[in-house]
Amino acid sequence: MAISDLANVLNVFGGSEVSAEKQQQLFEETLLMTLARAANADVSIQRVEVERVQAILKKHTGKDFSVADVRVAAREELYAEATLVRYLRGVEKKLSQTQCSEIVVALTEVFRSDDNVSALEVDFFNNVVNALNVTPAQIAGLTAGDV
Repeated sequence: MAISDLANVLNVFGGSEVSAEKQQQLFEETLLMTLARAANADVSIQRVEVERVQAILKKHTGKDFSVADVRVAAREELYAEATLVRYLRGVEKKLSQTQCSEIVVALTEVFRSDDNVSALEVDFFNNVVNALNVTPAQIAGLTAGDV
């Protein structure tokens, strides 16, 4: 099964429970979906954006993702039944707080990959943060017990 079919995310959205073994796959698929849609937030996904998303995915998962994986996950048709925000709200309860925070951190890396952050990107970021229920402290990397 290719990651680009996003089976785990779609199963969770359909109400399926996630086993402990599947949680990492769910995280990887959610990260792929979020970053791919972020690259397409300004309605046009460029090759350099795809390459940047691939590099960020590799950094956060240790896995290689193909150009096709990124482009398929960015396609609007995938979100015909529900918006990305609705999908994220569905998976947020299945992911750890650390995984949700990591998705947001990776998202900032995508948006900071050029010198210009658009209003559409800011809106997208805020929607993702709210859907994943990530706090400002988590975004800053602050957790109880850290020095």
